[in-house]
Amino acid sequence: MLRYLGPKLKKLKRLNIHMQPENTIIDTYRLIGGLNLNTLNKLNLKFKDFLSLYIFRYKAYLLLKKFKQPDWCFFEIPDIFYDDISYYSIPSKFNSKKSINNMFNSILDKIGLNSQENKLISTLAIDIVLDSVSIVDTITNFLIKTGIIFIPFFEAINYFSYLVFSYIGTIVPLEDNFFSTLNSTIFSGGSFCFIAKNIKCNINLSTYFRTQSEDFAQFERTLLIVDNSSYIIYTEGCSAPIFLESQLHVALVEILVKEKGILNYSTIQNWYRGDQSGEGGLYNFTTKRGWCLKKALLDWVQIEMGSAITWKYPSTYLIGNYSSSNFFSLSLISDMQISDTGNKMLHIGSYTKSHVYSKSISLNKSIYAYRGLVKIFKNAKYTYNYTECNSLLLGNNTFTITIPYTIVNNFSTFINQEASISKLESDFIFFLLQRGINLKTAISLLIIGFCQNICSKLPLELELEVPLLILMRTQSNF
Repeated sequence: MLRYLGPKLKKLKRLNIHMQPENTIIDTYRLIGGLNLNTLNKLNLKFKDFLSLYIFRYKAYLLLKKFKQPDWCFFEIPDIFYDDISYYSIPSKFNSKKSINNMFNSILDKIGLNSQENKLISTLAIDIVLDSVSIVDTITNFLIKTGIIFIPFFEAINYFSYLVFSYIGTIVPLEDNFFSTLNSTIFSGGSFCFIAKNIKCNINLSTYFRTQSEDFAQFERTLLIVDNSSYIIYTEGCSAPIFLESQLHVALVEILVKEKGILNYSTIQNWYRGDQSGEGGLYNFTTKRGWCLKKALLDWVQIEMGSAITWKYPSTYLIGNYSSSNFFSLSLISDMQISDTGNKMLHIGSYTKSHVYSKSISLNKSIYAYRGLVKIFKNAKYTYNYTECNSLLLGNNTFTITIPYTIVNNFSTFINQEASISKLESDFIFFLLQRGINLKTAISLLIIGFCQNICSKLPLELELEVPLLILMRTQSNF
């Protein structure tokens, strides 16, 4: 049990796949009993893991015993009782993807992927992960014929074990941090993607993660490998139903973009954020890291709207010469939400470039912190970084802070950093009111304009959806 809530929560409005659908009760098989060797052994038997993966988990478990949960942030994390939560949960009637019955179709219907649209779904490259298991993945065989492997993580271990074990744990080592080590110990579910050389994929690959069970912690793992001169767009969506107790989400993403490869990685995170008094919601602690080799490009686009507490700092290691990375982030938080996010750009190769654009919209009693690290290594000659952070405050008792940290170890680097914190200008609101626009719509239009340059970086279908989500969230707070 993470945290108990008193009153029942009201239903939220829903919009498509990235909104919080109404909860559906499902009989599940769970692994409980705390995080120990007995749990690891049971998980190993359930998955029928390779010995090498069990050794990987065991090493992570030994390291985890030496760690303690970080407490360096200026806000307090509620106590998480790791021995009382479930680390593995699958529907009890789930034997294979062919066994998806009306129970699963009802879930797909609530997230906008109902059975009537199955013909449409079959043409999309999407992997739907429910708790600890993938229940739907599409056009896998077609993609493999084109040189693209996009399948659930444990299917990749079964069919492409050499590829998985060649890269797992290399981008984010076992001893990196408490939460990444926790994920390496007990991870279940997730996606694996490998793009062969010289492949330009014009199909958006998507994964949708949903926590369906109460008192459950989701530990998905994603591994993306983009080979030389390849191009891919990957989209990730997350949401959760409303429960009377909090949930835990600890994810890990490893990305390798090889020479001249290009990856556009987009995330829309809309977990349940708790009620207006700050009770409940999901705790989101995620580690994301990418390596860029020579002339590679990695673009991060993230939209943060949900979860009660968020810790997430996607990072890029610009290892190869002439490599580059762009980071676009938009956070919309309200009520008692706490979001501590940011980005790390490490310039290791020469002639590397990075751009960071972060925007936040804080409503009511929310807390937002941006932490940015830009590190230029000694041999990284003629590198460039531009960082811009803009925060918009609405309502009372809102707190926001920007904490940049820059380390430069040579004399040929160009660094440009800007930051601003502002409120909605009364002149702009007055101008719109004079055009016959009501106050609520005027404020919404100004907010949409504030975040438009971030939303425009999303794939087309998400670029149309996200402003509507923002509109619904902001209007509900006026």
